[in-house]
Amino acid sequence: MKKSAYHVAILGATGAVGEVMREILAERQFPISQLTLLASERSAGGTMDFGGKSVRVQDAAQFDWQGVDIALFSAGAAASEIYAPLAAAAGAVVIDNTSRYRYEEDIPLVVPEVNPQRVADYLPRRIIANPNCSTIQLLLVLKPLADSVGIERVVVSTYQAVSGAGSRAIQELGRQTLGIFQQKEVSPSVFPKQIAFNCLPQIDVFQDNGYTKEEMKMLWESRKILEIPDFSLTATCVRVPVFYGHSEAVNVVTKQKISALEFQELLRKAQGVQVWDDQKPGGWPTAVDAAGKDPTWVGRIREDVSHPRGLNFWVVADNIRKGAALNSVQIAELLIRDYL
Repeated sequence: MKKSAYHVAILGATGAVGEVMREILAERQFPISQLTLLASERSAGGTMDFGGKSVRVQDAAQFDWQGVDIALFSAGAAASEIYAPLAAAAGAVVIDNTSRYRYEEDIPLVVPEVNPQRVADYLPRRIIANPNCSTIQLLLVLKPLADSVGIERVVVSTYQAVSGAGSRAIQELGRQTLGIFQQKEVSPSVFPKQIAFNCLPQIDVFQDNGYTKEEMKMLWESRKILEIPDFSLTATCVRVPVFYGHSEAVNVVTKQKISALEFQELLRKAQGVQVWDDQKPGGWPTAVDAAGKDPTWVGRIREDVSHPRGLNFWVVADNIRKGAALNSVQIAELLIRDYL
Protein backbone atom coordinates (compact mmCIF):
# COMPACT_ATOMS: atom_id res chain seq x y z
CA MET A 1 0.00 0.00 0.00
CA LYS A 2 1.37 3.40 -1.01
CA LYS A 3 2.30 5.70 1.86
CA SER A 4 0.76 9.14 2.27
CA ALA A 5 3.83 10.56 4.03
CA TYR A 6 7.48 9.59 4.38
CA HIS A 7 10.29 9.58 6.93
CA VAL A 8 12.97 11.80 5.39
CA ALA A 9 16.51 12.21 6.74
CA ILE A 10 18.96 14.94 5.75
CA LEU A 11 22.65 14.11 6.25
CA GLY A 12 24.67 17.32 6.33
CA ALA A 13 21.69 19.25 7.68
CA THR A 14 23.77 22.11 9.08
CA GLY A 15 25.65 22.78 5.84
CA ALA A 16 24.73 25.28 3.12
CA VAL A 17 22.99 22.66 0.93
CA GLY A 18 21.37 20.84 3.84
CA GLU A 19 19.71 24.01 5.08
CA VAL A 20 18.28 24.75 1.64
CA MET A 21 17.07 21.14 1.32
CA ARG A 22 15.04 21.67 4.48
CA GLU A 23 13.61 24.95 3.15
CA ILE A 24 12.65 23.41 -0.20
CA LEU A 25 10.97 20.40 1.40
CA ALA A 26 8.76 22.87 3.29
CA GLU A 27 8.17 25.15 0.29
CA ARG A 28 7.11 22.29 -1.97
CA GLN A 29 5.03 20.66 0.79
CA PHE A 30 6.80 17.34 0.47
CA PRO A 31 4.70 14.72 2.32
CA ILE A 32 6.77 14.14 5.45
CA SER A 33 5.68 12.08 8.43
CA GLN A 34 9.02 12.60 10.21
CA LEU A 35 12.08 14.70 9.41
CA THR A 36 15.45 13.63 10.83
CA LEU A 37 18.37 16.05 10.71
CA LEU A 38 21.87 14.56 10.86
CA ALA A 39 25.35 16.01 11.05
CA SER A 40 28.78 15.22 12.45
CA GLU A 41 29.27 14.95 16.20
CA ARG A 42 30.78 18.46 16.15
CA SER A 43 27.68 19.99 14.53
CA ALA A 44 25.02 17.89 16.28
CA GLY A 45 23.00 18.95 19.29
CA GLY A 46 21.41 22.17 18.07
CA THR A 47 17.89 22.60 16.73
CA MET A 48 16.44 23.80 13.43
CA ASP A 49 12.94 24.84 12.49
CA PHE A 50 10.71 22.78 10.22
CA GLY A 51 7.00 23.34 9.78
CA GLY A 52 6.86 25.51 12.86
CA LYS A 53 8.48 22.85 15.02
CA SER A 54 11.98 22.58 16.44
CA VAL A 55 13.94 19.55 15.19
CA ARG A 56 17.11 18.46 17.00
CA VAL A 57 20.20 17.77 14.89
CA GLN A 58 21.47 14.26 15.67
CA ASP A 59 24.94 12.71 15.41
CA ALA A 60 25.04 10.66 12.20
CA ALA A 61 27.54 8.22 13.71
CA GLN A 62 25.03 7.19 16.38
CA PHE A 63 21.93 7.10 14.18
CA ASP A 64 19.91 3.96 13.38
CA TRP A 65 18.67 4.18 9.77
CA GLN A 66 15.80 1.72 10.26
CA GLY A 67 12.48 3.31 9.29
CA VAL A 68 13.91 6.04 7.04
CA ASP A 69 12.28 6.08 3.60
CA ILE A 70 14.36 8.73 1.81
CA ALA A 71 17.81 10.00 2.80
CA LEU A 72 19.11 13.23 1.28
CA PHE A 73 22.91 13.31 1.56
CA SER A 74 25.09 16.41 1.33
CA ALA A 75 27.89 15.94 3.84
CA GLY A 76 30.83 15.20 1.52
CA ALA A 77 31.99 12.14 -0.38
CA ALA A 78 33.72 10.55 2.62
CA ALA A 79 30.52 10.65 4.68
CA SER A 80 28.50 9.27 1.77
CA GLU A 81 30.90 6.36 1.41
CA ILE A 82 30.33 5.43 5.05
CA TYR A 83 26.63 6.10 5.49
CA ALA A 84 24.98 5.50 2.10
CA PRO A 85 25.43 1.70 2.21
CA LEU A 86 24.18 1.66 5.82
CA ALA A 87 21.08 3.68 4.99
CA ALA A 88 20.36 1.62 1.87
CA ALA A 89 20.78 -1.67 3.75
CA ALA A 90 18.24 -0.44 6.30
CA GLY A 91 15.69 0.19 3.53
CA ALA A 92 16.13 3.86 2.72
CA VAL A 93 16.63 5.25 -0.78
CA VAL A 94 19.68 7.52 -0.72
CA ILE A 95 19.82 10.61 -2.95
CA ASP A 96 23.47 11.55 -2.78
CA ASN A 97 24.62 15.07 -3.60
CA THR A 98 28.34 14.23 -3.54
CA SER A 99 30.68 12.91 -6.23
CA ARG A 100 31.11 9.54 -4.49
CA TYR A 101 28.70 7.44 -6.60
CA ARG A 102 28.19 9.49 -9.79
CA TYR A 103 30.43 7.41 -12.01
CA GLU A 104 29.43 3.91 -10.93
CA GLU A 105 27.59 2.08 -13.70
CA ASP A 106 24.86 0.60 -11.54
CA ILE A 107 23.92 3.89 -9.86
CA PRO A 108 21.68 6.33 -11.80
CA LEU A 109 22.79 9.94 -12.24
CA VAL A 110 19.64 12.02 -12.58
CA VAL A 111 18.44 15.47 -13.62
CA PRO A 112 14.63 15.15 -13.42
CA GLU A 113 13.96 17.40 -16.42
CA VAL A 114 16.53 15.53 -18.55
CA ASN A 115 16.49 11.79 -17.70
CA PRO A 116 13.67 11.15 -15.19
CA GLN A 117 13.28 7.56 -16.41
CA ARG A 118 16.62 6.67 -14.79
CA VAL A 119 15.13 7.04 -11.30
CA ALA A 120 13.76 3.53 -11.91
CA ASP A 121 17.34 2.25 -11.76
CA TYR A 122 17.73 2.99 -8.04
CA LEU A 123 17.51 -0.74 -7.41
CA PRO A 124 19.49 -2.84 -6.57
CA ARG A 125 21.78 -0.46 -4.61
CA ARG A 126 19.06 1.97 -3.48
CA ILE A 127 21.28 4.97 -4.27
CA ILE A 128 20.65 7.77 -6.78
CA ALA A 129 23.41 10.27 -7.51
CA ASN A 130 22.87 14.00 -7.93
CA PRO A 131 25.11 15.49 -10.65
CA ASN A 132 27.59 18.32 -10.29
CA CYS A 133 25.92 21.73 -10.08
CA SER A 134 27.59 23.11 -13.21
CA THR A 135 26.53 20.03 -15.19
CA ILE A 136 22.89 20.26 -14.12
CA GLN A 137 22.27 23.79 -15.36
CA LEU A 138 24.14 23.13 -18.60
CA LEU A 139 22.18 19.97 -19.44
CA LEU A 140 18.81 21.63 -18.82
CA VAL A 141 19.70 23.82 -21.81
CA LEU A 142 21.54 21.25 -23.95
CA LYS A 143 18.91 18.48 -23.71
CA PRO A 144 16.26 20.14 -25.94
CA LEU A 145 18.98 21.08 -28.41
CA ALA A 146 20.37 17.54 -28.52
CA ASP A 147 16.87 16.09 -29.03
CA SER A 148 15.96 18.56 -31.77
CA VAL A 149 19.05 18.94 -33.99
CA GLY A 150 21.84 16.94 -32.37
CA ILE A 151 25.06 18.27 -30.86
CA GLU A 152 28.47 17.92 -32.49
CA ARG A 153 30.60 19.74 -29.89
CA VAL A 154 30.30 21.89 -26.75
CA VAL A 155 32.82 24.39 -25.39
CA VAL A 156 31.91 25.79 -21.97
CA SER A 157 33.62 28.24 -19.63
CA THR A 158 32.18 28.40 -16.12
CA TYR A 159 32.23 31.23 -13.60
CA GLN A 160 31.46 29.45 -10.35
CA ALA A 161 30.40 30.93 -7.02
CA VAL A 162 32.38 30.23 -3.86
CA SER A 163 29.36 28.56 -2.22
CA GLY A 164 30.14 25.57 -4.42
CA ALA A 165 33.16 25.01 -2.18
CA GLY A 166 31.15 25.13 1.05
CA SER A 167 30.51 27.40 4.02
CA ARG A 168 34.21 28.02 4.76
CA ALA A 169 34.68 29.33 1.22
CA ILE A 170 31.77 31.76 1.65
CA GLN A 171 33.36 33.00 4.87
CA GLU A 172 36.76 33.36 3.18
CA LEU A 173 35.37 35.58 0.42
CA GLY A 174 33.57 37.75 2.98
CA ARG A 175 36.63 37.99 5.23
CA GLN A 176 39.00 38.84 2.38
CA THR A 177 36.65 41.42 0.88
CA LEU A 178 36.28 43.19 4.23
CA GLY A 179 40.01 42.97 4.85
CA ILE A 180 40.87 44.59 1.52
CA PHE A 181 38.45 47.46 2.17
CA GLN A 182 40.11 47.91 5.56
CA GLN A 183 43.51 47.94 3.78
CA LYS A 184 44.64 44.82 5.58
CA GLU A 185 46.75 42.03 4.14
CA VAL A 186 44.62 38.99 3.33
CA SER A 187 45.79 35.40 3.00
CA PRO A 188 44.06 32.38 1.43
CA SER A 189 43.03 29.33 3.40
CA VAL A 190 40.32 27.47 1.47
CA PHE A 191 41.56 28.55 -1.97
CA PRO A 192 45.15 28.43 -3.25
CA LYS A 193 45.14 32.19 -3.98
CA GLN A 194 43.15 35.25 -2.95
CA ILE A 195 39.56 34.91 -4.17
CA ALA A 196 38.31 38.43 -3.40
CA PHE A 197 38.49 40.64 -6.52
CA ASN A 198 40.11 37.76 -8.40
CA CYS A 199 39.34 34.79 -10.67
CA LEU A 200 40.92 31.39 -10.06
CA PRO A 201 41.17 29.06 -13.10
CA GLN A 202 41.28 25.89 -11.01
CA ILE A 203 38.39 24.02 -9.37
CA ASP A 204 39.25 20.64 -7.81
CA VAL A 205 42.49 18.77 -8.43
CA PHE A 206 44.46 18.49 -11.67
CA GLN A 207 44.20 15.32 -13.75
CA ASP A 208 46.93 13.70 -15.84
CA ASN A 209 45.58 15.35 -19.01
CA GLY A 210 45.96 18.89 -17.61
CA TYR A 211 42.26 19.37 -16.96
CA THR A 212 40.91 19.75 -13.45
CA LYS A 213 38.53 17.15 -12.05
CA GLU A 214 35.69 19.70 -12.13
CA GLU A 215 36.22 20.13 -15.86
CA MET A 216 36.29 16.40 -16.48
CA LYS A 217 33.17 15.91 -14.32
CA MET A 218 31.21 18.00 -16.82
CA LEU A 219 32.26 15.66 -19.64
CA TRP A 220 31.81 12.38 -17.73
CA GLU A 221 28.43 13.35 -16.31
CA SER A 222 27.08 14.77 -19.58
CA ARG A 223 27.88 11.51 -21.36
CA LYS A 224 26.17 9.43 -18.68
CA ILE A 225 23.05 11.59 -18.30
CA LEU A 226 22.48 12.18 -22.02
CA GLU A 227 23.41 8.53 -22.74
CA ILE A 228 25.76 9.62 -25.51
CA PRO A 229 29.07 7.80 -24.84
CA ASP A 230 31.06 9.86 -27.36
CA PHE A 231 29.51 13.24 -26.44
CA SER A 232 32.10 15.92 -27.22
CA LEU A 233 32.55 18.61 -24.56
CA THR A 234 35.49 20.62 -23.30
CA ALA A 235 35.37 22.88 -20.24
CA THR A 236 37.36 25.53 -18.41
CA CYS A 237 36.09 25.99 -14.85
CA VAL A 238 36.84 29.21 -12.99
CA ARG A 239 36.06 30.21 -9.39
CA VAL A 240 34.90 33.83 -9.17
CA PRO A 241 34.23 36.18 -6.23
CA VAL A 242 30.46 35.62 -6.19
CA PHE A 243 28.62 34.14 -3.21
CA TYR A 244 25.76 32.30 -4.94
CA GLY A 245 25.05 31.43 -8.59
CA HIS A 246 27.12 29.73 -11.26
CA SER A 247 27.40 31.33 -14.71
CA GLU A 248 28.45 29.62 -17.93
CA ALA A 249 29.45 30.91 -21.35
CA VAL A 250 28.60 28.14 -23.83
CA ASN A 251 29.46 27.56 -27.48
CA VAL A 252 27.69 24.69 -29.25
CA VAL A 253 28.11 23.31 -32.76
CA THR A 254 24.95 21.44 -33.73
CA LYS A 255 24.62 18.61 -36.22
CA GLN A 256 21.82 20.39 -38.05
CA LYS A 257 21.47 24.14 -38.46
CA ILE A 258 19.19 25.93 -35.98
CA SER A 259 18.73 29.68 -35.74
CA ALA A 260 18.97 31.67 -32.51
CA LEU A 261 15.23 32.39 -32.68
CA GLU A 262 14.39 28.70 -33.16
CA PHE A 263 16.64 27.83 -30.21
CA GLN A 264 14.85 30.41 -28.07
CA GLU A 265 11.52 28.79 -28.92
CA LEU A 266 12.87 25.37 -27.92
CA LEU A 267 14.00 26.77 -24.58
CA ARG A 268 10.68 28.46 -23.88
CA LYS A 269 9.11 24.99 -23.87
CA ALA A 270 11.86 23.39 -21.75
CA GLN A 271 11.12 22.45 -18.13
CA GLY A 272 13.03 24.42 -15.52
CA VAL A 273 14.40 26.96 -18.02
CA GLN A 274 13.63 30.67 -18.33
CA VAL A 275 14.76 32.75 -21.31
CA TRP A 276 15.87 36.30 -20.50
CA ASP A 277 17.33 37.68 -23.67
CA ASP A 278 16.57 41.34 -24.31
CA GLN A 279 19.22 42.94 -26.47
CA LYS A 280 19.56 46.05 -24.33
CA PRO A 281 21.64 47.03 -21.29
CA GLY A 282 20.78 44.70 -18.42
CA GLY A 283 18.57 42.50 -20.57
CA TRP A 284 20.30 39.28 -19.50
CA PRO A 285 20.52 37.17 -16.32
CA THR A 286 23.32 37.30 -13.77
CA ALA A 287 24.25 35.28 -10.69
CA VAL A 288 22.63 37.93 -8.48
CA ASP A 289 19.36 37.55 -10.41
CA ALA A 290 19.43 33.75 -10.10
CA ALA A 291 20.37 33.55 -6.41
CA GLY A 292 17.55 32.15 -4.30
CA LYS A 293 15.45 31.18 -7.32
CA ASP A 294 14.65 27.80 -8.88
CA PRO A 295 14.90 28.32 -12.67
CA THR A 296 17.96 28.05 -14.86
CA TRP A 297 18.18 31.30 -16.83
CA VAL A 298 19.46 31.62 -20.41
CA GLY A 299 20.43 34.81 -22.22
CA ARG A 300 22.81 36.28 -24.81
CA ILE A 301 21.56 33.72 -27.35
CA ARG A 302 23.17 34.34 -30.71
CA GLU A 303 24.50 32.55 -33.76
CA ASP A 304 28.24 31.96 -33.89
CA VAL A 305 29.79 34.20 -36.55
CA SER A 306 32.73 31.78 -36.86
CA HIS A 307 30.72 28.63 -37.67
CA PRO A 308 27.58 28.05 -39.80
CA ARG A 309 26.06 25.65 -37.22
CA GLY A 310 27.30 27.39 -34.09
CA LEU A 311 25.39 28.97 -31.21
CA ASN A 312 26.59 31.03 -28.25
CA PHE A 313 24.61 31.58 -25.06
CA TRP A 314 24.88 32.41 -21.35
CA VAL A 315 23.47 30.15 -18.60
CA VAL A 316 22.96 31.11 -14.95
CA ALA A 317 21.51 29.20 -11.98
CA ASP A 318 21.67 29.12 -8.19
CA ASN A 319 24.19 26.35 -7.57
CA ILE A 320 22.88 25.58 -4.08
CA ARG A 321 19.22 25.36 -5.19
CA LYS A 322 18.93 23.80 -8.65
CA GLY A 323 22.55 22.70 -8.58
CA ALA A 324 22.06 20.67 -5.40
CA ALA A 325 19.09 20.91 -3.01
CA LEU A 326 16.22 21.38 -5.47
CA ASN A 327 17.47 18.70 -7.86
CA SER A 328 17.66 16.24 -4.95
CA VAL A 329 14.11 17.04 -3.77
CA GLN A 330 12.79 16.74 -7.34
CA ILE A 331 14.33 13.26 -7.54
CA ALA A 332 12.59 12.41 -4.26
CA GLU A 333 9.30 13.66 -5.71
CA LEU A 334 9.69 11.34 -8.70
CA LEU A 335 10.50 8.47 -6.34
CA ILE A 336 7.34 8.82 -4.27
CA ARG A 337 5.18 9.49 -7.32
CA ASP A 338 6.25 6.50 -9.39
CA TYR A 339 8.33 4.03 -7.40
CA LEU A 340 7.74 4.02 -3.62
